[in-house]
Amino acid sequence: MNPTTIAFHHFGCKVNFAEASTISRRFKEKGFELKDHHEVADIYVISTCVVTSVAEKKCRAAIHHAHKLNPSAKIAVIGCFPELKPGELLQMEGVDLVLGNSAKYDLPEELEKLKDHDYHGGISAGIKESSGFIPSFSYGDRTRSFLKIQDGCDYYCSYCTIPLARGHSRSDTIAHVATSAREISAHGIQEIVLTGVNIGDFGRHNSETLLGLLQVLDSTEGLPRIRISSVEPDLLTDEIIDFAAASSKIMPHFHLPLQSGSDSILKAMKRKYDLSLYTGRIERIRQKMPDACIASDVIVGFPGETDQDFSDTYKYLEQLAVSYMHVFTYSKRENTLASKLKDAVQDRIRKERSRELHHLSELKKQAFYRQSKGKQVHVLFESDNSDGWMHGFSENYIRVKTKYDSELINRIITVILDEPDSEGVYIHHNI
Repeated sequence: MNPTTIAFHHFGCKVNFAEASTISRRFKEKGFELKDHHEVADIYVISTCVVTSVAEKKCRAAIHHAHKLNPSAKIAVIGCFPELKPGELLQMEGVDLVLGNSAKYDLPEELEKLKDHDYHGGISAGIKESSGFIPSFSYGDRTRSFLKIQDGCDYYCSYCTIPLARGHSRSDTIAHVATSAREISAHGIQEIVLTGVNIGDFGRHNSETLLGLLQVLDSTEGLPRIRISSVEPDLLTDEIIDFAAASSKIMPHFHLPLQSGSDSILKAMKRKYDLSLYTGRIERIRQKMPDACIASDVIVGFPGETDQDFSDTYKYLEQLAVSYMHVFTYSKRENTLASKLKDAVQDRIRKERSRELHHLSELKKQAFYRQSKGKQVHVLFESDNSDGWMHGFSENYIRVKTKYDSELINRIITVILDEPDSEGVYIHHNI
């Protein structure tokens, strides 16, 4: 008898990816055959994101696609979308099971119930269940592992639904994270990415800190490269920056969300910093790690954002020593404070502002790459094969390509960077 086939389709953040990877391994251990989400499968699992209306739309499209691929397949929708709109999902054609962020770990057991055709999909009991921390990490999917160290958020920025979908901030313990990291390393993974919804808040309820975690991981023998994902500017302390600069394991790569270059808009967004603090964080990173990659998030078209506010944002970013930006067009989310604000920015204007900042980001990225020409870096190569080329990332997150060679997969190679090509990546010379 052929094994039951199951396909996972993941959307959203690295936390979602780590959680979906953990859940998928349980099915593999039970004898299920994992399929690509573009293939015909007996079961489809859609791991969802609702941070923007675009993300929500993509999740709906994935559900339709799965049902079209195999109308008789069981479809389970898990994650943030079910927390906010479970009823809407259950009304979608083909959907059998809807599980929120805590309940999704019961997916194998819930799918067993679906064998009884009189049973229709369960709905998560609500965000009140998202009070405990559930560890997760990925491996077997990529040469890097995403290790979830924190979940939830207490910030309640005026535009964001994540606290509604993920609950209050909570963390793993330093001791358990270290154990997970050693387990990941034992599988031959060369790089661990510490992930969470608000990782700068790590340990606050356990009388621990992100700095304390980094110190333990840095001193643990046998661990590979460590990369820190997005950290709120007010939580990225000088001590963390200085420790990362002195570490040989922690990569010189920072992701600091900015959201606006206007203090008045930051206040309306209910962000917990001003431009002076943000500038200080960037300057300290550059002082300690001149070649570090620094990424920033920016939202354009927030309600009340005037032409002057946007001009201030553009000029601020233009002179700021960041390597590139992730640019998001403001998306109205139900049940947020921002959804009740007046003075909405016209869609045409939002799109134009987005184009301008995307262009600025590309110029900054090209400049960051060009200034790295001729430098020696250490590249961890991935397993992809794109028209005879493979790619990897340096410690400061420069994307590097070389002719495909299976011997290079999951190896850290010392290279000299050459000219960027049309894709913005470097072709390297081995040392």
